Amino acid sequence: MAVSVDFADYTKDRFSSTSGTEDEPEYTHSSPGGLSRSSSDTLGHQMRVTFSNIEYLVQNRANKREKLAILKDVSGFLNYGEMTAVMGPSGSGKTTLLDLLAGRKTVGTLKGDILFAGQKPKQAFLKRYTGYVEQFDTLIAELTVREMLLYTAELKRDSQEPLAEKAARVDELLECLALVGCKDTYIGDALARGVSGGQAKRTNVGIALITSPRVLFLDEPTSGLDSYTAHEVMKVVKLLVKRSITICATIHCPPQHTFLLFDRALIMQQGSVIYFGANGQHCHEYFSQCGKIRAPGADENLAEWVVEVTSAAEKQGSDRFVTGYAESSLRQENDRLLQQYVACDTAHGSLSDATLAALKVKRGTNVSRLRGIMVMLKYRTRNNYTNGLYMFGRIFDKLLFAVFGIIYFYRVCDNFSESNVPNIAGFLFMWVILPAYGAGPYLPAIVLERPVYIREMHDGLYTAGTYLTYKMIEEIFMAVLMSLVFAVSTYFACKVPGSFWLFWLIYTISLCDGIAFAYMTAAISPTMEVANGIMFTVPTILLFGSGYLLRWNDIPRYILWLSYIDWMWYGWGAVMISVFRGSNATTSIGIPVLEYYSLSTDSMWAFCGYSALFFAAFVLVAWGSLTLVKHQKR
Repeated sequence: MAVSVDFADYTKDRFSSTSGTEDEPEYTHSSPGGLSRSSSDTLGHQMRVTFSNIEYLVQNRANKREKLAILKDVSGFLNYGEMTAVMGPSGSGKTTLLDLLAGRKTVGTLKGDILFAGQKPKQAFLKRYTGYVEQFDTLIAELTVREMLLYTAELKRDSQEPLAEKAARVDELLECLALVGCKDTYIGDALARGVSGGQAKRTNVGIALITSPRVLFLDEPTSGLDSYTAHEVMKVVKLLVKRSITICATIHCPPQHTFLLFDRALIMQQGSVIYFGANGQHCHEYFSQCGKIRAPGADENLAEWVVEVTSAAEKQGSDRFVTGYAESSLRQENDRLLQQYVACDTAHGSLSDATLAALKVKRGTNVSRLRGIMVMLKYRTRNNYTNGLYMFGRIFDKLLFAVFGIIYFYRVCDNFSESNVPNIAGFLFMWVILPAYGAGPYLPAIVLERPVYIREMHDGLYTAGTYLTYKMIEEIFMAVLMSLVFAVSTYFACKVPGSFWLFWLIYTISLCDGIAFAYMTAAISPTMEVANGIMFTVPTILLFGSGYLLRWNDIPRYILWLSYIDWMWYGWGAVMISVFRGSNATTSIGIPVLEYYSLSTDSMWAFCGYSALFFAAFVLVAWGSLTLVKHQKR
């Protein structure tokens, strides 16, 4: 049964009773058809968001030819200086709508119009001038609260702004968000305790506010928090409306006093709007007139009551709330206001120069690639290099290999007798394959850090290329130092002939290949399980083309191609040529060693070059994967 609710009497005087609505001082009613903007908007910070006739379709996994409508005919607006709650039962489309407004959806088809100040936003604008607080905290565990905010400020604020001013902005946020008491506390994680849940949530809010965004989106900001902490977080967010920030948050069943902090509510059911209007008493009056529903108790939470009665109707298969809103005078009033706002925002000369400049921005990041790399090295590398677990995974295996390698192969290269040649070849083979098998600890650097990477990419802190370059510098600097220590001890203990620098160079290239292969594997893998499987399976298969287990001439022709894509074959070939070229060493059957292994006509430097090319190829694929592959489906 359709429900028609007559709001004609009280939409005139009640609908605009909350802050930031029709009677805002920034706008004056000039005619029935539109609004004219007053001069107070010359500050350029205010930005209204309008969305009309939104329909969002995704592919049905059960039937690939069919598309499911997740959102249907969703319209509304977000006023600046106002806090709007998006509510509804689980699966109603709350987060989907928020992600669409914030430009963070990665799959599906969108129909309808989403406008920021009357303009279709570019991704660059959304990254630089909007803030998004994730439902789950995505922070860097090794940084303190103040470092986390200052790190974000250095990456997101204008690079020409002095560091002292950025620090002052951070200190202002710490004060505003009640984080001064924990500013020097590490964020922490599941293994190392740090700040509390409420402090972490407020830190996430601070990250979103570091550049004074025009619009702030929050996805379930009270999720996982007790009622007191949830209210404290939302009180802090509420203070931001005084700065003319447009705020929109999805929220499930907040406590009554927290729910009433919101100026406006958009309530959804099965992907459709069933109420959009002023919060509090107006919301209660609307649903109270919707036919046969249970009246709320005297002390019952309004938010819980609304979700309960709408969920009950949904379980019964009834769409009466959807139909009721679609046919109500409230919907008509909202549509009229929406048209007025769009007409106002799109009117010639209605936008300030600051707003126009923001909407036309072309770059999603605010700092250069070099500056971004330097900031990440300053904050993240410094902390990583003092992190025991981080360093353990990058040093322990090499120290262990050095100790056992020296014991096992001590003075192995002391003589080139026929009986000792296989021992030398085996030693050199282990020298170049160990880096590939020891690269496993590098996988978590990408896979487990992915939520932070995705959030910071969407926030416009850096590009995929900047992030990967920083990672490579961080890893290779440590790898070069460790390889030097490993090479020195092994070279002299095992009596390796020839140039030490070539011996070290070949190992360093092999180690860098292993690191780059690990990063490529992590970038293309959706989970750690998949990454681990690839990381150890591929090098093992490539051993069959290495030329050591079977001589190169004896490898079956149909799998000989393995040799050409095996960086370990080129590394082993280079070090074999370095050690045996110019010697008279022969195998037990009297054939010169290099000829026996089909290396007599090859160039050591060519093999080094080929091996180095694999590093470039792996990094290129990793960059492409970080840029194009969307492991997180939103």
